[in-house]
Parts: sequence; C-alpha cells; structure tokens
Amino acid sequence: MSILLITGMEGARNCADVIAKNLGREVEVAEGRKTALTLMRQKEFSAVVVDDTIAECDPAAAEAIWERAGLAIPLQINFALSGAARVIRDIRAALHRREREKILARRAAAAAIESELKSTVAGLLLQSELALSGSDAASPVAERLRTVADLAGSLRRQLAAPAAARDASI
Repeated sequence: MSILLITGMEGARNCADVIAKNLGREVEVAEGRKTALTLMRQKEFSAVVVDDTIAECDPAAAEAIWERAGLAIPLQINFALSGAARVIRDIRAALHRREREKILARRAAAAAIESELKSTVAGLLLQSELALSGSDAASPVAERLRTVADLAGSLRRQLAAPAAARDASI
C-alpha cells in the first residue's frame, strides 16, 4: 500500500520521491485537507503523514484526516525541522511496529480459537465416553458413540500437536 504525505511544503514531491525510493512504496502528496480527503476516499494507505504546520494551523482539518485514515498509521511530523532521512526513519519504524502488532494479534486470535476448540473437543469426548459407559455396548448407537469418541480423540491429538511443536520452538 502507498503512503500519503500531507504538506504544503515546497519540495514535497522531491521528499516523496526519496521516501518512495528508500521504502519501496508509492508515495502520494496532498497539499491540503481537501486533496488529502479526496485521495483517502479513493484508496487505502499504509501510513498518513501530516505536516505539523497543517495540524497546528487547522486542527479541525487534522481531526478530519485522522478520522478518515482508517487502518493507516497516523504520523504527524514537522517537515520544516525533519529531513527526508528522519521522515523515512519515522515511517519505517511505524510500519515495522504495525507489522509486529499484526503478528501478535494473529497469534492471540489463533491461541483463543485453539483454546475454544480444545475445550469443545474435551467436552465432546467426555460426553461421548459417559454415554458409552451407560449404554448397551452392542447397540448401533453405542457404535456411533465410539466413532464420535474416536474422532474427538483424534481431533484432540491434532490440536495438541501444533501446540507442542510451537512450545518446543520457543
């Protein structure tokens, strides 16, 4: 995804070209709020970088930009004091931080789903074993319950295998 620079600074296009070259991403430049909001309606951005002067001169415009940013990383940088190298460092750090956050969120979601599945499988296994212990072992229902218990046991082992492998690699 591209990066959006919102600044009225002269040489913004040159700065955008340097950022694009260093980060390997397309960089769009908007000189003001209206242009920025139009671009943000047209496409998604990985980062939205607003010049301090725009944010300080028109706080309502900055707020409108932040509200429209969606999942883009919001950054506010003083282009008058920061060179292209500093802007690149700040954007790169924010993008890396976001990537780490995504990885951690995926891991947490996977762990939550795995935990719920394990709990459900354990309940299914327990209930089918209890039903088997109280019924006639030769009946067709008992045979189906054995199949359910076997499937639940197999699923339980499959769920335990990735956790053991993951724990061993940590």
